Amino acid sequence: MTTEPTAQPSVRDSGPVEGDGGNREVPPVPPDASEPAEDGLQARLDAAETERDDYFDRLQRVTADFENYRKRASRDQAAFAERATERLVTELLPVLDALEGALEAAGEHAEAKLEEGVRLVHRQLADALGKQGVAEIETDGKFDPHVHEAVLSQPSEAEEGSIVNVLQKGYRLGEKVVRPARVAVATPVQPEV
Repeated sequence: MTTEPTAQPSVRDSGPVEGDGGNREVPPVPPDASEPAEDGLQARLDAAETERDDYFDRLQRVTADFENYRKRASRDQAAFAERATERLVTELLPVLDALEGALEAAGEHAEAKLEEGVRLVHRQLADALGKQGVAEIETDGKFDPHVHEAVLSQPSEAEEGSIVNVLQKGYRLGEKVVRPARVAVATPVQPEV
């Protein structure tokens, strides 16, 4: 059996030679020191990458949360403005009704100047409400429970379920019904017995 020569550590000469063999010192060789240093660096690199990924995930969550907050704040602001406008419209609608009633009463009297003034105020108020998005609900045709309120039913020759009389006009603010139209709905005429 042959044995291979083992590698000898480097030898350092420590000065003058004494005797045949001289005075030689062999420096201690750390047990494969390069591998633990690389393992430590790799562990630190892995930890840094994990920390980076954690910070990146947090940043993405914070960014998404902020975007959601911005959208929610925008919706809340729009809803607040709509509620404020709705409250104003709700308060002004009785004024509009009173002016319409005054116009009807003034038409029956000879006070033409009063009628003209009331018509002017009525037109201005209706225009102001129109600029805020207020529109009158249509009352021609069939009863629609989404926009009409049936206050009573009247026997009529008109088609059953159609609107025969408007007791109070209804209004929308944009697509929202602020006040439904109060109407009388046609019912079939009962034959006399």
